Amino acid sequence: MAGEFELCPGRRVGGDQPCFIIAEIGQNHQGDLDIAKRMIRMAKECGADCAKFQKSELEHKFNKKALERPYTSQHSWGKTYGEHKRHLEFSHDQYRELQKYAEEVGIFFTASGMDEMAVEFLHELGVPFFKVGSGDTNNFPYLEKTAKKGRPMVISSGMQSMNTMHQVYEIVKPLNPNFCFLQCTSAYPLQPEDVNLRVISAYQSAFPDIPIGYSGHETGIAISVAAVALGAKVVERHVTLDKTWKGSDHQASLEPNELAELVKAIRTVEKAMGSPVKQLLPCEMACNEKDGSCSISAFVNPRGLASPRRSAKFSSACKTRKVDI
Repeated sequence: MAGEFELCPGRRVGGDQPCFIIAEIGQNHQGDLDIAKRMIRMAKECGADCAKFQKSELEHKFNKKALERPYTSQHSWGKTYGEHKRHLEFSHDQYRELQKYAEEVGIFFTASGMDEMAVEFLHELGVPFFKVGSGDTNNFPYLEKTAKKGRPMVISSGMQSMNTMHQVYEIVKPLNPNFCFLQCTSAYPLQPEDVNLRVISAYQSAFPDIPIGYSGHETGIAISVAAVALGAKVVERHVTLDKTWKGSDHQASLEPNELAELVKAIRTVEKAMGSPVKQLLPCEMACNEKDGSCSISAFVNPRGLASPRRSAKFSSACKTRKVDI
């Protein structure tokens, strides 16, 4: 089926498949492996399909000057940017431990490769798919190398133009047919007027042979649910155990009760989408039998006067009704 592919073993996306829900843990684990495991389990218990992290190879991604610069943000975990990033970065062995834990819990596990060396490690790790963050979507050499790995790709589009997304499509499609685009606006937290859900429909028209999804940074769940009603086949939301924790992403993240409610709402909306065919349904039969034969005994014109020549009377178990004409 056009626009449908296997994103994870045994789990397809696109077409008539259910929405694939990604719980983006990112670096909301505070650099604590136990918290990361708690979040993986929380994502599973809330009904998400995948727990996702962010992996960087810091010495490859940043130069020495960038890592040594002072970092005085209220969200800082160190005196320099390097100390801050190292606190939040898990080692290769820790990633293997997290992957094993996710497998035990029963949830898919992956990460955004924030640089080319991170993609190499994630490929070696055997993640089911690569997530391309918005900041790398216009990094065409990175995209080409990632696409050539052959794993499915989920590509966010924050900070990009439609022209850029056409370029991304032309680069990735010949190398790897199994990918999708996510509408995304890179602001934390995201205001409703900047969401632009109509881009989902624009992507569906421009790229009809790939699934389209939504990556949200807004507060609450209503907008993400609306994205599914518009046809989003993948939804990604940041998650946290506590929005008051230190870190720039927590405020725009969902706590466990919100994630559970989002999953429930998405599954309800999927059921409600139903069929485009308008017809009398079996669930309407009782009401139809009760009300469907109701007749009109008198028409009333706008002046409130009866119009005998246009009146009709039929036998009915329902009460007589007056209808304005």
